[in-house]
Amino acid sequence: MAVMRQNDLIDENQHLRGQLLMLSQRVQRMASLAAENDRLRQLLKATPRGNIPYITAELMMLDNDPFIQQMIIDRGQREGVYVGQPVVDASGLAGQVISVSRYTSRVLLVTDASHAVPVQINRNGLRFIVQGNGGSDGLEVLHVPNNADIQEGDLLITSGLAHRFPEGYPVAQVTQVERDPGGPFANVEARPMAQIDRSRQFLLLFTRDAFEAEPELDSNAVMGALKAVGVTAGTESEEGVHAQ
Repeated sequence: MAVMRQNDLIDENQHLRGQLLMLSQRVQRMASLAAENDRLRQLLKATPRGNIPYITAELMMLDNDPFIQQMIIDRGQREGVYVGQPVVDASGLAGQVISVSRYTSRVLLVTDASHAVPVQINRNGLRFIVQGNGGSDGLEVLHVPNNADIQEGDLLITSGLAHRFPEGYPVAQVTQVERDPGGPFANVEARPMAQIDRSRQFLLLFTRDAFEAEPELDSNAVMGALKAVGVTAGTESEEGVHAQ
């Protein structure tokens, strides 16, 4: 009788251990979902200005070449994605689409050495060009005169002058200003505002300039294509971002 009782206790103990493992797994999953929900709420705050149509996208993979700052996202031709399309995360400009397949797209990140963005200082409106330095968190502000009113901590936002990136999106924050008394230009470094090494969710912006330049991608056509494939698009007037 005592042996049977002991066996019952052993079986019950094993059963409880199994339940504990299952519940622990559920708690971990809930923590992951809660963190993802927080990231989506932050992304909502980056909803495009001026009623620019957009869709959400998720990171699939980063390029493993240390000299190339690119990533693959899970949206493509099926959703109307096009080359040159701006990509932002919850904190700022992340890059632009450089190639598109049916279901995925490749994005050139702002930190890539071949990527440049026209910007302006949010504090005073001075305009410059920001270029990636090839690292994961470095940018350079090009051709800044020694006497220019630029300071550490200045926020650099898109100027809208290139007709590709809409105006007013955070790009970088100035981290270092070194003035060269013997030369015409200062050495100015900045860090990207986008959390490129952390973000998994992004917004693809369908800018008005793209609609004008590409007649087949007018706003009605894009919205119709998105509905046809079951992708929910949004504008600034909506209350939430709908991730698929």
